[in-house]
Amino acid sequence: MSIDVKIPPMGESITSGILANWRVKDGDTVKRNQPLFELETDKITSEGVAESDGVIRLRVEAGTEVKIGQVVAVIEATAGAPAPAAATAPASASATPQSAVPTPHSTDASPAVRRLAAETGIDPASIAGTGKAGRVTKGDMLQAAENFQKSAPAAPAAPVPVASAPAIPQSAAPTPQSAARSSRRKMTPLRAKIAERLVQAKNQTAMLTTFNEVDMTAVRELRARYQDDFTKKYGIKLGFMSFFVKACVHALKEVPAINAFLDGDSIIENHYHDIGVAVSTERGLMVPVLRECADKTLAQIEADLGAYAKKARDGKIALDDLNGGVFTITNGGIFGSLLSTPILNPPQSAILGMHAIQDRPIALGGQVVIRPMMYLALSYDHRLVDGKEAVTFLVKVKQAIEDPARLLLGV
Repeated sequence: MSIDVKIPPMGESITSGILANWRVKDGDTVKRNQPLFELETDKITSEGVAESDGVIRLRVEAGTEVKIGQVVAVIEATAGAPAPAAATAPASASATPQSAVPTPHSTDASPAVRRLAAETGIDPASIAGTGKAGRVTKGDMLQAAENFQKSAPAAPAAPVPVASAPAIPQSAAPTPQSAARSSRRKMTPLRAKIAERLVQAKNQTAMLTTFNEVDMTAVRELRARYQDDFTKKYGIKLGFMSFFVKACVHALKEVPAINAFLDGDSIIENHYHDIGVAVSTERGLMVPVLRECADKTLAQIEADLGAYAKKARDGKIALDDLNGGVFTITNGGIFGSLLSTPILNPPQSAILGMHAIQDRPIALGGQVVIRPMMYLALSYDHRLVDGKEAVTFLVKVKQAIEDPARLLLGV
């Protein structure tokens, strides 16, 4: 009996996607619920799994655009079906013998290896890996690319043109060296959607950014004092982001204009506090939403952040995880950013940018002292939010971080 492997439905607004990667090879024996492929859409990346044990026959190549419901493979559901012998695969006289192919292959490779494979056109399966259990590493891929460039034949010397024969344009015969200097690949649906939304935010809003800085001493000391007890009780570490989430909720209550957005000529006011936190993934930026943050403890927020981080790494962020946020926080500081102007996440009216913590001299009580300082940036839609409201919001966030007791007292 054969079972069709189809692209699963993922919401009414999603009709197609890119089959980004096969986790299995044609002819592999698969088990029920085993991940088979990764599908990228303009909103999320998801997995397709096997519905039965059997031998899989692929019908679509990786990188192909596919429709929801399209058959991309067939599983021959034979109980205990053995993996096909290497001799059954057609091979040319120059093909590498099956016994010489190393066990790691592109679908088992790390994200860095897969990215280099896409950029260079080098199949990781053709490289003898130096990693654990023969796994192909990023260094192996870079060495293989360097060896390829060294072994590429030099371009022949251009013949001296004669009157009877026109010279061949250089662009008509690219050399192997020039071909290896760049590559072309199609933009993924997710990256295309990100680009569309960024341009929309720039073109359709009156975006402005205001700045402030915050002394992180109090939060640092609080974390250091209670980190062990917190980790022991909740099984997770206490980070900075949960403090900023609670501080933003506090500020949203004080400045409700930030917790609103424009819909045509109407102002929609939100009376809940679902906060989006931007997460950088290999496939692009995603903003999963932490629900009802006003009612959650720091521990619950940290647990939610950890769960979303794992789902993002595994490519399992669902569409519902990204919908409904009223405000967004993005932390460029984890990459070393000192200052930036974050772009709005439509239709929200504001976004907070966190940055790197640096020890800097400041004037305090008439003396110059060294404190761990962070620059904050609030970008906002000036059509809806006035400068006074934006500055007030940012000051409220600053006060809550510098004196976390305010979060308990609500002042």
